[in-house]
Amino acid sequence: MFAFASLVALASAALPNVLAHGGVLSYGIEGQIYQGWKVGSGNWYPALRTSPSSLLHSSPSSEDRPYNSPDGQTTIQRPWATYNPITDPTDPTLACNDDGTSGALQLTANAKAGDAITAYWNQPWPHPYGPMLTYLAQCPGSTCTGVDASTLSWFKIDEAGLLSGTIGDGYWGSGKMIDQNSSWTTTIPTTVPSGNYLIRFETIALHSLPAQFYPECAQINISGGGSRQPTTDELVKFPGAYSSTDPGLTVNLYTNEALTETTYIIPGPPLYGSGSGSAAPSPTSAPSTPSSTTAPAATTTAAAGTVAHFGQCGGSGYTGATACVSPYTCTALNDYYSQCL
Repeated sequence: MFAFASLVALASAALPNVLAHGGVLSYGIEGQIYQGWKVGSGNWYPALRTSPSSLLHSSPSSEDRPYNSPDGQTTIQRPWATYNPITDPTDPTLACNDDGTSGALQLTANAKAGDAITAYWNQPWPHPYGPMLTYLAQCPGSTCTGVDASTLSWFKIDEAGLLSGTIGDGYWGSGKMIDQNSSWTTTIPTTVPSGNYLIRFETIALHSLPAQFYPECAQINISGGGSRQPTTDELVKFPGAYSSTDPGLTVNLYTNEALTETTYIIPGPPLYGSGSGSAAPSPTSAPSTPSSTTAPAATTTAAAGTVAHFGQCGGSGYTGATACVSPYTCTALNDYYSQCL
């Protein structure tokens, strides 16, 4: 076992980080599906340049462009510029995998405190080792549109790290996400104050070092909330919440010690509701009201299927769900991959 782990470690070190790609493609809020930033006709794996963040400010060619043009796109999701991971916890794009700005035709979805929100990742998600985390950040004023994500204060409302077994050979939150049809569901706490928020779903892949961050954000307006403001020790900035020396980001899965270690420290602040600091002041100056640009639901999760738009629904060796949400149908792209289109 130890010899095998050493071989895996050597193989992992030899693999380029560009092999790890993905993101959130759609969101579900209490049975309604909202499409995210749409995938274009370019390669699923765009060419890696000097760094993942450099792609955000470059002009990729038609061969490696991962998206359709942003012109005319309307979605509740904040635009994101690359499928490549972020590998630096101080990267300025860490908040929402972009430069922090909203889209030209940015929309906002309505949600209630206590609602469940599901993020659907591309299928099948390839990285089963690492934590899942969900954050909220309340925006000042009556909308999040135009608010720079890197200026906001975030608090963590959900997390799942090492669920069972050992660090080197255990069952992780990201493995559970994969088992859940490459999706992660978080419930908005009923005590969260009403207002306009960014919700940030993140998975951190630990299969290689440095760790790989995959964060995505969407705009929501929460109604029917409570009165518990996050405490000062529960609030963080992105970047700023993580450090390159955090034990939860520096673990090596391929050591002999990892095969016996059963404790994993999830990075970031304490969960909302568990902090010991004083209550932070509200960032809003007035009660939030639904925006005129509130997004309509794109589809419903009817009995017709559960696989989201662009999700995998078939192919040789595939064992997941095969029925697509309406109005999409499972389309065979080749013998090994069918997709909801």
